[in-house]
Amino acid sequence: MDRYPPIAEHGLVGDLQTAALVSSQGVVDWFAAPRFDSPSVFAALLDHDRGGYLRLSPEHPEGTCRQLYYPDTAILVTRFMSPDGVGEVLDLMPLDHSRTATDRHTLIRVVRVVRGTVDFTLECRPRFDYGRAEHELELDADGALFRAPGIEAHLRCSFPLEPEGRDVRGRVTLRAGESGGVVFTVCAPGGAAPDAPSVEGLTGQFEEVALFWRKWLRQCRYQGRWPELVHRSAITLKLLTYAPTGALIAAATMGLPEQVGGERNWDYRFTWVRDSALSVRVMLDLGFAEEAVSFVHWLVDRLREREGEEGEPLQTMYRVDGSPDLPEETLDHFEGYRGSAPVRIGNGAADQLQLDIYGEALYAVSQGQEVAQQSSFEGWRTLSRTLDWFADAWDRPDEGIWETRGGRRNFTYSRVMSWVAFDHGMRLADTFRRPADVERWRAARDAVFDQVVERGWSEKEQAFVQHYDGDVLDASLLLMPRVGFVAARDRTWLSTLDAMDRRLVSDSLVYRYDPAASPDGLRGSEGTFSLCTFLYVDALARAGRLPQARYTFEKMQTYANHVGLFAEEIGPTGEQLGNFPQAFTHLSLIMAALTLDEALDAAARGR
Repeated sequence: MDRYPPIAEHGLVGDLQTAALVSSQGVVDWFAAPRFDSPSVFAALLDHDRGGYLRLSPEHPEGTCRQLYYPDTAILVTRFMSPDGVGEVLDLMPLDHSRTATDRHTLIRVVRVVRGTVDFTLECRPRFDYGRAEHELELDADGALFRAPGIEAHLRCSFPLEPEGRDVRGRVTLRAGESGGVVFTVCAPGGAAPDAPSVEGLTGQFEEVALFWRKWLRQCRYQGRWPELVHRSAITLKLLTYAPTGALIAAATMGLPEQVGGERNWDYRFTWVRDSALSVRVMLDLGFAEEAVSFVHWLVDRLREREGEEGEPLQTMYRVDGSPDLPEETLDHFEGYRGSAPVRIGNGAADQLQLDIYGEALYAVSQGQEVAQQSSFEGWRTLSRTLDWFADAWDRPDEGIWETRGGRRNFTYSRVMSWVAFDHGMRLADTFRRPADVERWRAARDAVFDQVVERGWSEKEQAFVQHYDGDVLDASLLLMPRVGFVAARDRTWLSTLDAMDRRLVSDSLVYRYDPAASPDGLRGSEGTFSLCTFLYVDALARAGRLPQARYTFEKMQTYANHVGLFAEEIGPTGEQLGNFPQAFTHLSLIMAALTLDEALDAAARGR
């Protein structure tokens, strides 16, 4: 068992309220409950000694591991191969189909042998509340109970357990055709223990979970060139969505570094307005209208909560239940992934001013009849009043999309999305004949446009740049043609693409900006942003640069991990960095695939 396996050496399982990471060595080294943003139960990925883990694997000196997903599902299979035999562990989480928030969540680990004989070892070492809470162990013939303040965890096994301090350990030898199981359930104090695992019960749970995911995926309308890649990304986005509210979190983890040993370690288990809003169009294009509509309802509710109050109508991010309370603190007792400290919980960027979120919010609400028709008249009034306010509030410096901590600037991307807010608000008013101060919005939209063209353009670089006070390039502007601010083959845009090729692209991978040229208030460097590379593919395809777009897209696929998942960044030696898996990366992958498919099809018809 590696103390800190590579970030990419994991698969994800979940039940649409929380999720767990399982390493390719069979170790659950990240699990928070009862929600994505709850304190951790297992966090060995952030501190091997203090974080806690659940291991189920053989101990053979000549063994090898392989991991895959059961086709078209979120059931993870970890295979162990040795000269003595071949065994596997299937990890899954049963789903609560009522979509009601619950404090009870179960991880099922089915172990079986397909050839020879395999000895499996179980270690269960929970460390509640990020390793800060002590727990008591109660062990009897039925299993183990771990009791900590405010939470309990039950462990039921098909083989005997023995105490090891406040933890437990077990061993089982299985031959070809034999199987066993482990059921780990977290719940509120006094919650009922799960049933002892049986072959029939585990088989039924497996079939039920597999049926859910296959039935859900059948809604997908994608018919393009990369179905496995797109389907896996869609399942991942679904896994990162909190079903009771429809809120999409940015990633399943916290504290994983953008640079190993560095300080860029953030908590991503929250709902960014930006990321989720851009997912609406993608989910509609794939055929998942229910997910798109759920998020729009969640978004409008956030605006309605702030009506009549002083300050910003929207916050950059929220908890999955819509709470705006995300205080940032550090876990000084955690050493961090391979020494990457500090480890942070909460996120101070929630208090930043990021004006682009109003554009993304209106972009989301205006995407298709399925979404827009869900907006009640009161919902429209909320949106209309927000835009009336924004007409007087858009022209301010802010922290920008990348949440820099080096001071506010007049970021070009923030202005572009301000233009989107007014432009899409006007479209909604016209399409649905809603009452609105359209002339006021038009005047604001046109003023934003003139300002961006005049101040966001660099004669030196012959490109649109990051902010008005310099010549730094910024990959967020790759969204400009997608949102309609500039034509995809306009001279100024093609020149901007060329400048990005020179400054931000390295062997087809794209940096979001150059921190040395535009200090962001943090020490250290970072890798290329996978989100930005897929946005680059999207922009290249729209610009008609199809060979380059396809090459970049297919080359980027080689950086996916063994089960098709992406973290936030790619490091200098090709390793995945940052929180994992990242929703925005998988979202932009789907965006790129859809755009590239359409462009390639159009080119083929034109030949």
